[in-house]
This record gives sequence, structure tokens and C-alpha cells, in this order.
Amino acid sequence: MSQLFEDRADAGRRLARELRKMKLRDPVIFALPRGGVPVAAEVARALRAPLDLLLVHKIGAPGQPEVAVAAVAAGARPVVEVCNETLRLAGASTDYVQGELPLHLEEIERRRRLYLQGRSSPPVAGRTAVLVDDGIATGTTVRAALRSLRDRRPERIVLAVPVAPAAQLERLRTEVDAVVCLLTPEPFVAVGAYYHHFNQTTDEQVVALMAAQPWAAGP
Repeated sequence: MSQLFEDRADAGRRLARELRKMKLRDPVIFALPRGGVPVAAEVARALRAPLDLLLVHKIGAPGQPEVAVAAVAAGARPVVEVCNETLRLAGASTDYVQGELPLHLEEIERRRRLYLQGRSSPPVAGRTAVLVDDGIATGTTVRAALRSLRDRRPERIVLAVPVAPAAQLERLRTEVDAVVCLLTPEPFVAVGAYYHHFNQTTDEQVVALMAAQPWAAGP
């Protein structure tokens, strides 16, 4: 296997080949927008499984929005995952995170309306939930997503990503029933370093991918 993915679709096709070997029972594929959607769309097509979104939003450090100090996942009970070490290094507190929540929950709701276009979520209870992203860096966003997904009571949870640092992956193994990861490079640089093409996924691309997915959740 090449140590570089051509793009997110290529990564999704490679992930799908590994997931098909597992013969998953009654899977539902969950993508983390935006970058996880092109990956998950390929997985859903290959497994002929419904595709849904698990909406999570990163909460950035004060003055450094690209540095995640926490993440919030939408749901009947919003889930907040705080990276205490990063929060401390950023000189912020849990009060800062709480103060940021309304803005991020508002953005999650905007994305829900835009991306899903009124489509309902498929039932998850008693099924195999497969959470897909384009890669893992710190694990904060994925951990929030997994906690939110667990609240929906799937029978099994499988985490499937093209690339992740080995240390983060080990920490996440306790949160799931199975992990599929194609690359665990050491030292780990950044998710985008393992793709030939890693342009930002746009809202328009997410909408188009969801609309084109024949097994997406129906209205």
C-alpha cells in the first residue's frame, strides 16, 4: 500500500476494502463533517449502508481558533469533550469553553439544516455504527463524537480512519469495539501530510455528496 492517499475518496475506498472483510452486521456509516464526508461516502457506497452525519464542532483556543481546546457534539444531550492539557497551555479555563458553547451549537444547527436538507437519521439502536473521519490528530473531536454516538445505543461501534498517530489511536481503542486505521506513522506530522491532495472540503461538496448518496437517510 502506498504511504500516501491520492485524496479523501481514495482513502475511503481503501478503508472500505478493510471494512468489507469484517462482514459487519447491519452497519450505519457516520461521517464527521466536513473532511470525513468524502471518505465516508465511499465507505457507505461499498457497504451499501445508510450514510449519516455526526455533527461535532471544534472549540478553538482564545486567539488561536485552529488549536482545539474542546469539542462539542450535537444530540439530545450535547456532549462536550475538553482537552485539559491544551486548555491549560492556552491559558484558558472551563468557563471559557462554556461561554463558547452557544456559538458552536448554533453553527452545528446551521450545518444540520444545510447538509441534511430535512433528511432524518437512520435508526442506530442495535446496529453497527461506523464512525469515519479523514484522520485523527489530537483525538478531541473524535472522542466527543464517540460519546455522542454511544448515547444512541448501537450494538457495536467501529472507528475507521485512514491515518492517525499510534498513541491517540490506543487511547481511543477503549471507546470502541473495533478500530480500522490504515496508517499509523511515527513520527506523526499532520493528517494532510499523508494525502497528495488535501484541499478543504466545502459546505457545497458536503451537500452534493449527501444528496448523491443512494443509501443516505431518507426524509
